[in-house]
Amino acid sequence: MKVVILAGGMGTRLSEETVLRPKPMIEIGDKPILWHIMKIFSSYGHHEFIICLGYKGYMIKEYFLNYAMHNSDVTVDVASGQVEVHERATEPWRVTLVDTGLETMTGGRLKRIRRYLDVNPFFMTYGDGVGNIDIHALGEFHSRHGSLATITAVRPLGRFGSLSLSGTHVDQFKEKEAGGDGWINAGFFALSPKVIDLIQGDETVWEQEPLAELVRQRQLQAYRHEGFWQPMDTLRDKTQLSRMWEHSEAAWKTWQ
Repeated sequence: MKVVILAGGMGTRLSEETVLRPKPMIEIGDKPILWHIMKIFSSYGHHEFIICLGYKGYMIKEYFLNYAMHNSDVTVDVASGQVEVHERATEPWRVTLVDTGLETMTGGRLKRIRRYLDVNPFFMTYGDGVGNIDIHALGEFHSRHGSLATITAVRPLGRFGSLSLSGTHVDQFKEKEAGGDGWINAGFFALSPKVIDLIQGDETVWEQEPLAELVRQRQLQAYRHEGFWQPMDTLRDKTQLSRMWEHSEAAWKTWQ
């Protein structure tokens, strides 16, 4: 399955960092959080990515165009301009980088990359959250239930929208309702390309009209994840994730 990553937002709640770089390029350890997210999917055998760019998207393009330079030792012959890469560090990734607009909303970004998808289901996530989600189990769950969309549901952290569930069906989607002991959207989706038909245009917010319509059609399933999940919304979140990585306590590290 292809993996779509929404990486175009301005990340205003992390302005200390995002004034210089797009939020997905903020580093956890010595790697962008975008890299960590891609490694999660890649560890389950999903290596084809479509990244939706927007704010400072050229920095993400530069990162992948010079991936070997960023992740390998190099010798530069200044006189000739020749570069020798030593012990090339590469990933088995095929990455499509799409400029989806500076002001485009989350649903609009998804609609803009429709031509890069095929008829098969795909994964979608945001460029700012990590977790030890079992991607294989998520894909199998989506296939087994046969709905147009599957959302990964986790326990709330107190500042996110909530999901009301009936079995595996989502009965109600409440965006950003603080508190409670229900379930929230963790941002790891498995989707049929048909969901894009529910998106009107650039101004459509995926988490609003399209998800609400999927609920009305009873086409939104919930895959419950009881393990680790953490978004990087604030400087405190970034510091916490960095500390976990540095102390070899990164619960989202599903790769060797």
